Amino acid sequence: MIKNLVNIQISFQGELGAYSEAAALEYFPTGSKTKPYHSFDDVFQSIEIGDCSHGIIPIENSLAGSIHRNYDLMLRHNLIIVGEYHYRVKHCLMALPGVKITDINQVHSHPQALAQCEESITKLNLSPIPEYDTAGSARMLRENKNMNAAAIASKHAAEVYKLEVLAEDLEDNPLNYTRFLVISQDDTPLIGSEQYGFKTSIVFSLDNKPGSLFKALSVFALRDIDLTKIESRPIPGRPWEYSFYIDFIGLISDSVCQRALEHLQELATFLRVLGSYPRHNYYSQSNG
Repeated sequence: MIKNLVNIQISFQGELGAYSEAAALEYFPTGSKTKPYHSFDDVFQSIEIGDCSHGIIPIENSLAGSIHRNYDLMLRHNLIIVGEYHYRVKHCLMALPGVKITDINQVHSHPQALAQCEESITKLNLSPIPEYDTAGSARMLRENKNMNAAAIASKHAAEVYKLEVLAEDLEDNPLNYTRFLVISQDDTPLIGSEQYGFKTSIVFSLDNKPGSLFKALSVFALRDIDLTKIESRPIPGRPWEYSFYIDFIGLISDSVCQRALEHLQELATFLRVLGSYPRHNYYSQSNG
């Protein structure tokens, strides 16, 4: 997908075979290297100290909603959003080589993955066992050599841990996407999605006065700027006051966007542009 970068190292949260790694391998060019980190905090720090040039973080899921931790970390760290990618989450049932579906009686995975596959698990008459990570459950299955258990994870995890996929598309709702953000210290937007236009992400705070949020949002409505996402997060140390995160369609250098942000600056007590980057259209891979 990326045309202007080669041989880069991307940090992600989770174990080898995680969905975050699978998304990175789809988004970045062949030859890029991925590096796993224990926490989202570690992913941000890996870029700040120069261990990795880019990181990929999940920001929202079409079924489960926003990943609030990463909103907070974007404000805490001085990194820039340079790309986005909508990854189609396809849950696979996997087991050790030679094991058949009729052999298994339990399935291990992250609680969210188990919940997203609840109907399929019930039909297979399997006992769900929650684990801390989808890829981690695949790794533990390989290490424990349990012939009566299976794991739910990505097909990439099955390849990493040399497991056999017994069933694909196990999720109850096929419209399961996770939106990932690509972050870096370099503000150069990644090339690859210009045909879908650009998106800009900002965060701002306001005085707690009647109509303040209405006035802030009106700077976009008055200029016909499409808002694609609005999220609020508590401001630490200031009870019942919030930072507002907004994604809108447009490039930061566009005159109409510049005027909107100049107008917003007059109303906001704090304003920061988190990034202006090529927009990814998930419809382009909805049938993949």
